Amino acid sequence: MPINITMPALSPTMEEGNLSKWLVKEGDKVSPGDVIAEIETDKATMEVEAVDEGTVAKLVVPAGTEGVKVNALIAILAGEGEDAATAAKGNGESKAAAEPAKVEAKAAAAEPERAGAKPETKTAGNANAQPAEAPKPAAQPIEPTDGGRVFASPLARRLAKDAGIDVSAVKGSGPHGRVVKADVDAAIAGGVQAAPGAAAPAGAPAQAPAAKPMSDDAVLKLFEPGSYELVPHDNMRKTIARRLVEAKTTIPHFYLTLDCEIDALLALRKQLNEAAPTMKSDKDDVPAYKLSVNDMIIKAMAMALMAVPEANASWTDSAMIKHKHADVGVAVSIPGGLITPIVRKADQKTLSVISNEMKDLASRARNRKLKPEEYQGGTTAVSNLGMFGIKDFSAVINPPHTTILAVGAGEERAVVKDGEIKILNMMTVTLSTDHRAVDGALGAELLVAFKRYIENPMAMLV
Repeated sequence: MPINITMPALSPTMEEGNLSKWLVKEGDKVSPGDVIAEIETDKATMEVEAVDEGTVAKLVVPAGTEGVKVNALIAILAGEGEDAATAAKGNGESKAAAEPAKVEAKAAAAEPERAGAKPETKTAGNANAQPAEAPKPAAQPIEPTDGGRVFASPLARRLAKDAGIDVSAVKGSGPHGRVVKADVDAAIAGGVQAAPGAAAPAGAPAQAPAAKPMSDDAVLKLFEPGSYELVPHDNMRKTIARRLVEAKTTIPHFYLTLDCEIDALLALRKQLNEAAPTMKSDKDDVPAYKLSVNDMIIKAMAMALMAVPEANASWTDSAMIKHKHADVGVAVSIPGGLITPIVRKADQKTLSVISNEMKDLASRARNRKLKPEEYQGGTTAVSNLGMFGIKDFSAVINPPHTTILAVGAGEERAVVKDGEIKILNMMTVTLSTDHRAVDGALGAELLVAFKRYIENPMAMLV
């Protein structure tokens, strides 16, 4: 019988991906382990291997298709001894699942029609044309399952809560009636009943309705036609936008700033680089390592977390996760966005190992060749904009981290030290902290520990 190949979930958080390229064509024979396609997620391009043996009967999703949902049918294999043409035609039961998911904008546009509303008709070139008005039906409540529980994605629940509507009054279009973001958007547009208890109590001042973001059309009307071009968001930019909104609206950030003297660190870096052994290469002898200031910052942050273990934690609603090692993520700018590859167990690694590992991670990150386990998780992060001359800034925490260190440029400053004005190399750092997990005093203790390692860098070598 035909063998279905579906869009794999290449990471725990993946919901959809782009089918970048097919590496097989219809009629090809494949065996388990053969690479058959390249899938682009929000952060990387990954190869997909066949798990069954057979002949490619049909490529359901064309190469270059965007927004293919996880578990959607992408290809059909004909089993051993089965005719490929028959296998391609005889898979009618899966045709509904085979359609690649449309990009989010298309899904949102189609939702009102699925709910029973007629789409608005626009007449080009006629300013007086009136679109046909259709009544906005209230969303149909779904039948609660599992003892009254309503199945909804976390994002859908949050959007419904923010809009003051009852998620149980929204008809779900996801698997098994699950309420997803598009359903809530359609419910808001169509009008639904307010959630129980959403109304203000008697005597309480009425609250103004929450401001809604401007629609795409409303934004475009602010600019002269022909004065711009539209560049569609790719998966990476969509994910960055979603995660930043979630981080800033759900994590109570607070910020701590310190100035660090880095003369000793710069001197040690110079000494270590000059002492680096050389290695044979195709062209010339090259040093075994070349330390950067950022490599030493990664090490200092890792050791500071081990010195203040209470701050080496991740927040969950049910418990605090206390980490045994310091896995430090490092923000790397890549075309179209940024990614945070992770130096695992940085507290246990030497500066030379951190330096070489970071160069490899950054190179593969720019080529979108990182594996999910190389950029997911971690216990903290470092974001360094010093190379651009930025003096100081505040970074946004990247869950599940509870801290992120923003590093400014090292520069010569006139500083009062021991009662005298001296010219010293100084670096400003700002620690963004999740107040749910790391209180003010604990965050200050962590930043002071970091400053101690930066200003006494020999301590990182012992």
